Amino acid sequence: MPDMAKQPDVVMDPGGKISPAIKKNKSVIKSLVMSWQLYAMVLPAVIMTLLFAYVPLLYSVIAFQNFKPYHTMNHVFFHADWVGLKHFKYAFSLDAAKQAMVNTAVLFVLKVIGNTIAPLIFALLLNEIRREGIKRSIQTLVYLPHFMSWVILGGILIDVLGQQGVVNVMLGRLFGADPVPFLLNGDWYRAVIVVSDMWKEFGFGAIVFLATLAGINPALYEASEVDGATRWKQTLYVTIPSMLPITLVVLTLTIAGVLGYGLFEQIFNTYNGLVYDKGDVIDTFVFRIGIQTGQFSFATAVGLFKSFIGLILVVIGYRLAYKYANYKIF
Repeated sequence: MPDMAKQPDVVMDPGGKISPAIKKNKSVIKSLVMSWQLYAMVLPAVIMTLLFAYVPLLYSVIAFQNFKPYHTMNHVFFHADWVGLKHFKYAFSLDAAKQAMVNTAVLFVLKVIGNTIAPLIFALLLNEIRREGIKRSIQTLVYLPHFMSWVILGGILIDVLGQQGVVNVMLGRLFGADPVPFLLNGDWYRAVIVVSDMWKEFGFGAIVFLATLAGINPALYEASEVDGATRWKQTLYVTIPSMLPITLVVLTLTIAGVLGYGLFEQIFNTYNGLVYDKGDVIDTFVFRIGIQTGQFSFATAVGLFKSFIGLILVVIGYRLAYKYANYKIF
């Protein structure tokens, strides 16, 4: 009879089998050992994310302090001059800050709607093209703007839509019209921001929709065709309902993208003092207040407020995507 005292301690479930938790831990360790090269390749990106995304979160505490640039880390965390919600209250009493919040909300809604609907419509139209060569050529052309920086595109917009830009020169020569203040009037500026962002992103955003269209069961179209459905009816009653779940996923990702980085770069590279009333958003306001005037605590408070609202919206979008599209990150 074997010596039971020498047997390794193993966690058993009531049925006498090895616990699933033990099996899971072993599988994780095995995966790490067998694929260590892949994890090593990911490690630099993980370290960069920790350093530039998560470590700075610790300094969000300066939103509740009278922070000065010469304060050390020890002062920030152990000897700070705490002021509570002073900076938040000041933000809501400042007209410029409140206007930036309103502008952010308006542009956010317009961008989320545009950057969700435009790729969907484009994917539906592109899916109707039967010649693969033409289809792929169009796909390539509309993808390209996504890979261009707003630094470049901002300069192009200024050259094309400026008072002496190509569009105004053509309008003047062909129709004798006065220059249109595309980038000098707040209302025109908002339209330029929304439309140019849609133009830049709709091609790349259509990738998910095209993949979904390719995965729709062909039997659904065949059955509807037997029932006498036209192409339009097939799109209305087969294609679009099949696209609704992934549309919620794209909506969630668009919300995160617009709130994360989708406003600052574009507006910072195209706006000017004449359109602050309609074009200044929280990100550009925080940049001017924090970087240019040195009010770091106040700027952090405004940015923290925006992050809190963004978190709520992303969670709501995520829950909707999980409920109706069975999409989950974790």
